[in-house]
Amino acid sequence: LGMAAPAALQRSVVSPAGRHTASLIFLHGSGDTGQGARAWIKQLLNQDMAFQHIKVIYPTAPARPYTPMKGAFSNVWFDRYKICNDCPEHIESIDSMCRGLTDLINDEVKNGIAKNRILIGGFSMGGGMAMHLAYRFHQDLAGVFALSSFLNKDSAVYQALKRNESALPELFQCHGTADELVLYSWGEETNKMLKSLGVSASLHTFPN
Repeated sequence: LGMAAPAALQRSVVSPAGRHTASLIFLHGSGDTGQGARAWIKQLLNQDMAFQHIKVIYPTAPARPYTPMKGAFSNVWFDRYKICNDCPEHIESIDSMCRGLTDLINDEVKNGIAKNRILIGGFSMGGGMAMHLAYRFHQDLAGVFALSSFLNKDSAVYQALKRNESALPELFQCHGTADELVLYSWGEETNKMLKSLGVSASLHTFPN
């Protein structure tokens, strides 16, 4: 029988005001939930991030043991051996979550939304997850955004792009220079690496 299909991810959804013709998937940071990310953005904007034609989906990562928290359960998209950019990636957990998030993308496609009308991105770990998902498995998505995010130095994303010939989704990256958890230099290095591998990538820097 092999492995059971992963349970569908819980999600918080902001429906478009008008006809649904595009979708945006926002992946929360480690330890958060889709509901939490939505509430955070709502607080910043004094309203939901809402659009006339774009459905906004905030999925929640399932709880799993998280090594940086000494194996305590946390809502994380994947495990890490530690929070640094020069250690190996926990590729099994990344790939397993790529399957779960592919189901979510496929749900949108079943709703009549073309892949090139779907954006994916996220905050911190969510942005890292989005880059794996788009640049390794869904290179036909509309675009990717990564806020305060990074990829490890010999990321599977870089390996995949070295072998790639096709057009790639554009990357919109933002990072604050005073970030003490995800260093600005890690975000900058990720941006440079992706550019060198053919991704049209911008990096928006926020001082202090």
